[in-house]
Amino acid sequence: MAVNEKKLRVRKSVLTGKIHLSGAKNSALRLQAASILTDEELILSNFPNGLSDAIIHNDMLKILGKKVKIDKDILRISGKITTNELIWEGRSIRNTLLIWGAILAKSGYSKVPLPGGCKIGERKYDLHQMVLEKLGAKVWEENGYLVASSAGKLKGAEIHLPIRSTGATENAIISSSLAEGETTIWNPHIRPEILDLIGLLNKMGAKIAVRGNESIVVNGVNYLHGATHSVIPDNMEALTFLVAAAITGGEIEIDGFPMEHLEIPMIFLKSSGMNIFTGTKSIISKENVCYPLEISTGPYPGINSDMQPLLAVYASCAKGMSKIVDLRFPDRFGYAEQLKKMGVDAEVVNNLLVIKGGNQLVGTEVYADDLRAGAALLLAGLVAEGETIIVNAKQIERGYENFIEKFQSIGADVSWIE
Repeated sequence: MAVNEKKLRVRKSVLTGKIHLSGAKNSALRLQAASILTDEELILSNFPNGLSDAIIHNDMLKILGKKVKIDKDILRISGKITTNELIWEGRSIRNTLLIWGAILAKSGYSKVPLPGGCKIGERKYDLHQMVLEKLGAKVWEENGYLVASSAGKLKGAEIHLPIRSTGATENAIISSSLAEGETTIWNPHIRPEILDLIGLLNKMGAKIAVRGNESIVVNGVNYLHGATHSVIPDNMEALTFLVAAAITGGEIEIDGFPMEHLEIPMIFLKSSGMNIFTGTKSIISKENVCYPLEISTGPYPGINSDMQPLLAVYASCAKGMSKIVDLRFPDRFGYAEQLKKMGVDAEVVNNLLVIKGGNQLVGTEVYADDLRAGAALLLAGLVAEGETIIVNAKQIERGYENFIEKFQSIGADVSWIE
């Protein structure tokens, strides 16, 4: 274990109170990358400035020459990039791939560090490379960096994605916004975060049209200007607190709940015993009973792979057998070994996770392999007898803004270990 791996202490708790959702991490980082495409000011409200990945992204933007100002949940990004090489020795993030495409579209040459983020299966950059090459760029690796170059502006093209990849769809949108001519992105992944990105870019003067799940058409423009935009609420944070309320027997009101972004997951949760009471601007979850789940992850509006670790904890608290299938990232079941240390009866067979729920969980030391695994272990710790110590809990800070303070505000016994 590395010396700097942060540890989190979690004890059994019943959660009650009200939560205000932060802006969506999976949208916010994309909007930061889009700021590279303009020399004018972007004003982003409801922005999760406390996320560690967002902080790293801001530092990367500063290295590129952008000016960044933060005021509570408002982020202002202005100025033009003064270099097309992101020389970076700190922790990398997956979003460097979008920075890569944005710099290339803006300047015709781009050099960024190889992407980081959660190590989930074979998350390589081949689709991003294909996108940029289709638009006329040459791509290569160079001493731990990704490099792309084009002779003049990128050229519009037909881009056929072999799978509904969120990242590749985003990079195709960003990199083609300033390209010459029309780009059609076939088989895109249409999800709320991508629509939020398109909404911002169109405010900036881009010409992007969505044709359902069939295609996205981008007519390149010569110039993008500044804009003001509010980040959508974080549906993953919303789901996390919903599960927390259900498994602890608590009552939580979630302000600004994005029901329209969670329709399919909510159908499964309601059918498995979750009680939801809808208000004018919020929902309340209380008097819940957990029943087994059978789910399969898939493209939006289905249950995405990020959600399944949280739902696995929900299933562990339900008496009976639950089954979770993840066809996209079967390696993401690594967290199940950590849950087994806490008493969860779980077995992984290829891309199927089988959970026999109802056992009393017991606190112990566990390790957070990635962001959502860390959140799942935190949830498990809230229902476990004794004390749960989560090693490498800094992962959770990558996707949940002020999560310690928020959980503590509704009665969770969680704290950092000095």
